[in-house]
Amino acid sequence: MIRFENITKVLGGKTVLDEISFEVGEGETVVIVGLSGAGKSVTLKHMIRLMQPDAGKVLIDGEAIGDLGRTALQAVRTKFGVLFQSAALLQWMSVEDNVALPLREHTKMDDGKIEQLVAEKLRLLNLSDTGDKFPADLSGGMRKRVGLARAIIMNPKIMLYDEPTSGLDPVTSRHIDNLIVDMRKELGITSVVVTHDLHSALSIGSRIMMLHQGQIVENATPEEFIHSKNGTVQAFLESQYITKKGKWETGLNHE
Repeated sequence: MIRFENITKVLGGKTVLDEISFEVGEGETVVIVGLSGAGKSVTLKHMIRLMQPDAGKVLIDGEAIGDLGRTALQAVRTKFGVLFQSAALLQWMSVEDNVALPLREHTKMDDGKIEQLVAEKLRLLNLSDTGDKFPADLSGGMRKRVGLARAIIMNPKIMLYDEPTSGLDPVTSRHIDNLIVDMRKELGITSVVVTHDLHSALSIGSRIMMLHQGQIVENATPEEFIHSKNGTVQAFLESQYITKKGKWETGLNHE
């Protein structure tokens, strides 16, 4: 579904992505990890052409998106839902209106149908009693769930998550992880997740890809990732107290 071919991106004189190539297949959850500044979010932005590469091609469902006009690019973008790190909710709108916004901006649905779809998504994410509340009334975890409801309201084929558990307590973080797994299992959504949280990555990923100094240093299943012989990967694992001797190979949700 997503294919990077020799993508290079230079920002501020620094090569952030250096001829990287990879694919994300239908139904996969690929988690991109790495140190701050490794190019994780830059990679995500290339998938929906919020950034253009300096060299190489990005293909979505076999279509190179680099030279698409506005209408064709918008058609590609409708395949995606995005959950931003901050949830990016509009503070002056209620939860219902935030979730309904993509439908009102991009479709000609009548209000009754929009209300029905919004109610379905809020119910799916256990938010049925929040519709008339405003973002300031909600906890960080609830705001993330509202952002997720809005991201899936157009039934995207692909979900992009930018640091979905950032700033959340461990219990809420694991709840968000479970929601990401549920999106794949119940809706068949392909997902790409950017995170610093290796505990999350190991729980939700079907594959984990690590970026370091502009290169992909590992691209493997969680089990293979833990046992990687790459020194950079092992240092990253050990920094979060994850070792080969841990019980990380049992009870994972990526099956």
